Amino acid sequence: MTETARMYGGSLYDLAAEEGLDERILGELDGVTALLNGDAEYLHLLSIPSIPKKERCALLDEAFRGQVHLYVLNFMKLLCEKGTLRELPGCARAYRLRYNEAHGILEATAVSAVPLTAEQTRRLHEKLEKVTGRHIDLKTKVEPAVLGGIRLDIEGTELDGTVRSRLAGLRSSIAAATL
Repeated sequence: MTETARMYGGSLYDLAAEEGLDERILGELDGVTALLNGDAEYLHLLSIPSIPKKERCALLDEAFRGQVHLYVLNFMKLLCEKGTLRELPGCARAYRLRYNEAHGILEATAVSAVPLTAEQTRRLHEKLEKVTGRHIDLKTKVEPAVLGGIRLDIEGTELDGTVRSRLAGLRSSIAAATL
């Protein structure tokens, strides 16, 4: 994440939190980020310097006015005017990090070889909340290379309970014992 994204996303969070709109803005920011990420041509159009800024902002107005809070619309227009609309995903990430910090939320990703069932996900979620004492925003991811077990990433801290990790540990133990 760039310093620009951190600064702009953090400033938007401060404004939204002050107004009690932090949750609403978070959802809308995620939504517009997903839309723009899904339409590279539209994002490119909004970034062409030869199109006057006023016209590019009018395109954003036409597409999003009445669909998102005015703060989100004006934020996108500000990024467009500054020529930094491609920073929107980073700004949204910075906003989410500030939101999570303010609300005591930890982001966690569980990586497994096969999809976790709804029951497994629920139990893991409950266990993580109990252990950390915080709310957990749990995402799951499938990587066949894991072979078995689960690897957890909780805000940069990796807990590796995968078969691959255990086998590597055994190899290290055997190698150390033979020396």
